[in-house]
Amino acid sequence: MIEPAASATSRPAATLIVLRDGPAMAPEILMVQRAATMAFAAGALVFPGGALDEDDYRLAETFADGLPVDEAAARIGAIRETLEESGIAPGLNVRDPGLLAEMRTALASGMLFSELIQSNDLLLKIGMLTPFSRWHPNPAEKLRHVFDTRFFLARYDWDGPEPTVDNTEHVDLFWASARDTLARCEAGGGRIIFPTRRNLERLAQFDSITDLESHAQATSVEKVVPWIEDRPEGRFLCIPNHLGYPVCEERVDTASRG
Repeated sequence: MIEPAASATSRPAATLIVLRDGPAMAPEILMVQRAATMAFAAGALVFPGGALDEDDYRLAETFADGLPVDEAAARIGAIRETLEESGIAPGLNVRDPGLLAEMRTALASGMLFSELIQSNDLLLKIGMLTPFSRWHPNPAEKLRHVFDTRFFLARYDWDGPEPTVDNTEHVDLFWASARDTLARCEAGGGRIIFPTRRNLERLAQFDSITDLESHAQATSVEKVVPWIEDRPEGRFLCIPNHLGYPVCEERVDTASRG
């Protein structure tokens, strides 16, 4: 059995689970498909997100709103990455599609997010993001990519600009309920890595954004560090069973790891 380890060298990252009310009851979630050339999760369906940078922490000093700096930086990084990858930015007070497109282009060219915020006199409303989970690979497994990733929920209105794929790190994006994305992958229409699958299963339990947010607010955000258990019937990748996940284990030989 590979036990969870206390800590390891890792890179802070953040992911935004962007939600909008679907035409049916279940909320729709923005999913992006990573390019096959990417080193991590190549070709997989994921939520928008990525690694934090130093500028996220600089912005956190201004927009922390009473939160710890690392928590504020993660929320800012999640907003920035979502803008880079999809062209929309829940938590940023911009509704103008033209300005969002200009900012996205500027970020791609290397301009700092803080410079764009300051030059356009914008506000980051990081309180609009709801903490959902936090995942970290087990250090004992010595995986190639080790990210300490915080997941946040954010609402998005139907009357906002439609997201568009960046055609660099990602090759496709779409809105779908968690259940539909899981069904799509079960039918062979996509691939999802272990943390994404577990989070989609958790999201799929709720038929409204309000119920999902209430669940997130009532559930402790503890760092999920999967471990491997050797059993007579095989090896299983496991997570704690008290954090709201309906499925807490999967055979290692079927779990996609990245």
